[in-house]
Amino acid sequence: MTGPASTSPDLALPVGLKALVFDFDGTILDTETREFWHWQELYRTHGRELALSDWQRGIGTWGAFDPWAGLPGAVQADREAVHEALHGRILADIAGQDVRPGVRAVLEGARAAGLRLALATSSGRDWVTRWLNQHAMLDLFEVTATRDDVAQVKPDPELYLLAATRLGLQPAECLAVEDSFNGATAAVAAGMPVVVVPNDVTRTQPFPSGWPRLDDGYSGGLGELVRVGWGAGQDRA
Repeated sequence: MTGPASTSPDLALPVGLKALVFDFDGTILDTETREFWHWQELYRTHGRELALSDWQRGIGTWGAFDPWAGLPGAVQADREAVHEALHGRILADIAGQDVRPGVRAVLEGARAAGLRLALATSSGRDWVTRWLNQHAMLDLFEVTATRDDVAQVKPDPELYLLAATRLGLQPAECLAVEDSFNGATAAVAAGMPVVVVPNDVTRTQPFPSGWPRLDDGYSGGLGELVRVGWGAGQDRA
């Protein structure tokens, strides 16, 4: 049975849990939903429809889905200019957004409770640093593992294995927090327990029924994240 490994004023941590490893896009800052909306608008402007199920294939990874392939040839012929304008709109939209509700309290609570924090993301370091700095959250993470650090991004487990290595921990001592199927698959493949906190564009992905998930986001706070993700009553010691 589990027992308290360390405590904060409102939380007893289970034995064996030493760190939380967060994904970034869609998990901390919901860049994914905004990006999909803007691509969807571009499609509709040209009389096409971008299916969410197609877009979902590329969430959390690179190269699994090419949104340009579904656009008319005239758009693709002017791809550089179209992309520049589209990217500008996406960046402006993301810049005006806050992080996902409750995630800041979870991260700060984890630090206060003695949990170590790491980031494992298929995005580049410059991208992640930009937004974490904007929201004054970069210093919360002891370790970061980005696409710049690995040969293979999610759903390959390399990012999660690297994050655990940099923490000096075993994957089984960490709890991954993910929003996407590709991301959660990577954590599971690394031998890391995972809790799925889906957003508007990932909640309909085909997550296995046995994977813990929080459909209400971070509203339950750190305690609910740990209880659901780690498994109440499981012997992980």
